Formats: sequence, structure tokens, C-alpha cells
Amino acid sequence: MRLQAKTALIAGAASGVGGQLMGIGGATARLFAAEGAQVIIADIKDDVGEQTVSELRDSGADAMYVHLDVTDEEQWKQAVAATAERFGKLDILVDAAGTSFRSKVEDQSLELWDLEMAIHGRGAFLGTKHAIPEMRKAGGGSIVIISSIYGMVGSMSTSYPAAKGAMRNFTKAAAIQYAGENIRVNSVHPGFVMTPLTESIFTEPDIINPRLELVPMGRLGTTEEIAKGILFLASDEASFVTGAELVIDGGYTAQ
Repeated sequence: MRLQAKTALIAGAASGVGGQLMGIGGATARLFAAEGAQVIIADIKDDVGEQTVSELRDSGADAMYVHLDVTDEEQWKQAVAATAERFGKLDILVDAAGTSFRSKVEDQSLELWDLEMAIHGRGAFLGTKHAIPEMRKAGGGSIVIISSIYGMVGSMSTSYPAAKGAMRNFTKAAAIQYAGENIRVNSVHPGFVMTPLTESIFTEPDIINPRLELVPMGRLGTTEEIAKGILFLASDEASFVTGAELVIDGGYTAQ
């Protein structure tokens, strides 16, 4: 029960329905609930988000769902306010919302560049901005921003690594600014993981096999493995960890 009495708002966590392929946010919501947290799932996928919350409640967890487009500042304000109204505080924020568009520089449209930067970069900024005042009231908190190995190294895509790199350095800036208030900000950098977002490409042998050849452990990661890393950073076990990068990639970036 490492998150007993903690309240956690998780953006991008709708896909956590049992028996289905889960996203990182959904797997994290289920793990947080099992560890004693009060969980707020925030997403744009309302139907599946409500289903995930229903399952969490059936298991005995205290959970709620709020609609949240992470690019919209007003919706962030509403999500944080709803959390504070329902549970009286906010201890943990996990920003797991994401998308991905694959294209080379010359083929990248401005529209998709701006959208990817908004979902990842603006989303991380807005969530952190509006979580901090509530965490200050609680005497501290933990913010975990889900970046990627492609926030650390390049790839054949264009806007995705640029946006994930922005999240990485934003995390460090926020960590420095609020360390004195016991508000910790860290980033997680998953490697190749099967999720609803990656399923369409990672089931293609021509795409996944060359990638797995570059992973020393020789396999995909699971959303549960990423969630366990997020749990550590969110918990008091990481009380002296801020501005850090937790890479969970089977050794890919160690080469």
C-alpha cells in the first residue's frame, strides 16, 4: 500500500479495462489503485475511461473520471478543481497522454507538428502549472511526466522526438524551480512497449523485428513494467529523487 491515502490524477489513463490491451496510463491507474491511491482518470476517451473507473470501483478503489483534453488550459483547471473538490487534495500527477505521427522532416506537416507539440509539450506544461498550487497546499507532491527513449535519442520520426525531448527538459526546469517546496518532478522514458497506440505498427514483423534486434533484452516491454517505475517515482520511496530520468527500455539506450 505504497500510495495509501494519496490522491493521484492520471492524464491519458482511459485504456485500463481488464482483459484488453492497456495503455501506460491505464496500467498505472490500476496499479495505483491497488497500492491504495484515490485515482482520477482523465482522458478524451470518455466511454472506455468510465469503464475503467467502474472496474476500479468494483475492486474497492475510490476512483472517478473527468474529461480532459491536455492541450486545453481550461480543462486542466477543471480537472484539478474536480480532484480537489472530490478528494480535498492532489498528491500525484502523472501525464501519460500521448500520440505519435511518423514522418520525415520534409514530409512533416505544420498541422501535425503543432498538434504533437501541443499534446506532449503543452500538455506537460499545463498539467504541471495547475497541479502545483494544489500540491503546495498539501505540503508537497510528485509529478511524473511520461516522455520516451526518443526524448533522449533521435528516430526516423520528426515531431515525436522533438516533443518528447521538450518534455524531458521541461521536467528538469520544473524540478529545480519547485524542489524547495517538496514538489518533485521526474520523467519516465519507456522503450518499445505494446499499447493501443503502438499496436498497429508493433504487430508488423517488418517494423518490430528490426527494433527488437537493437534491444539487448530482445523483447518488448509491458505497460505493467512501465507502471511499476512510475509507481516508484510517485511514492515516498523516491523522496530524494527529482529532475531525474527513469529509462525503462530493456537496455536500448545503454548502447
